[in-house]
Amino acid sequence: MEVGTQIKKYRSNMGISQEELAEKVYVSRQTVSNWETGKNYPDIHSVLLLSSVFNVSLDQLIKGDVEIMKKEIKETEIKKLNKYAGIYAVFLILTVISLVPFIAFMGWYGMIPWGVLCAIAVYFAFKTDKVKKENHLSTYKEIVAFMEGKRLDEIEEQQEIGKRPYQTVSRDCKINCVLS
Repeated sequence: MEVGTQIKKYRSNMGISQEELAEKVYVSRQTVSNWETGKNYPDIHSVLLLSSVFNVSLDQLIKGDVEIMKKEIKETEIKKLNKYAGIYAVFLILTVISLVPFIAFMGWYGMIPWGVLCAIAVYFAFKTDKVKKENHLSTYKEIVAFMEGKRLDEIEEQQEIGKRPYQTVSRDCKINCVLS
């Protein structure tokens, strides 16, 4: 059963309107309507309040929706990673291609827009890396599986975890080489 259906069922059983429920959980009537129609899900604070208002356990209120919510969160994370990686790739290519034309047409002042392009590329590189860290993605195989919405099996996961210490060392060496 979906959370929206559960909310509507419990609200109807109590004989209260969407507006009355909205007042009790400190949201708008439209928000309650969106929950009941499945357009979105209540946040954790609202779920706790709903559980209290309906006098039911959290388990009863959200039973069956946990998997759907996990799937939606994962899809959101995949879209975010794809978006940031795509923007990063575009700005990285622009950065590489534009240095000579900027200097040719603008002289040394061309370094200013080129520096801006570099800064934007670095910003999205950090955003991409942040999403990877939040989802515990280190190796290429993990990233590919994540972007395809799949999970590695237990053996593959252990193999990838075994590779991480070597990648950390090589990443640290690259950073030290660049900083030197």
